[in-house]
Amino acid sequence: MNKGLKRYLLAIIFLIFICGSFLFGYAPGKDIYFNFYDFLRTMLKFLPAVFILIGLFDVWVDKEIIENHLGQDSSVSAYFLVILLAGTTVGGLYIAFPIAYALREKGARLRIIFTYIGAAAICRIPMTLFEASFVGIKFTIIRLLTSIPLVILTSILLEKYLNRRDYELKRDL
Repeated sequence: MNKGLKRYLLAIIFLIFICGSFLFGYAPGKDIYFNFYDFLRTMLKFLPAVFILIGLFDVWVDKEIIENHLGQDSSVSAYFLVILLAGTTVGGLYIAFPIAYALREKGARLRIIFTYIGAAAICRIPMTLFEASFVGIKFTIIRLLTSIPLVILTSILLEKYLNRRDYELKRDL
């Protein structure tokens, strides 16, 4: 199979499925298209701004600052900093992963990166406020007090596991 065709095979199959759905009146296929279109519009609205901010972060923030505060010799305060950063992240994991990559490129320690990703998934401020309004502040505090230490513990264990296996991040992603 042609390498270029193989690369876009999934997108081609999706397009054929969507065209067929509209052609033959297949309602679930139409719903999939409309959901995809809404999601794509949402992504196109805020992803460019986020990537510009990540680019500015890459240019304006010195690598030494990240290495000192989030690098190999960082202290416990590094966890506080990345949890605070993750709490203010807007856009969920779609945004958290590029930020995590930028942090890694700037020399952040692997366990700090994992903590950031985990915290971005569980303790973003808008999501936490939403949760507290529905299930109560007590539940939210208990959930955060149990989740955050587990995220940190998991991050430490995952870093140790990967270091034992001589993990290395490839530069040409």
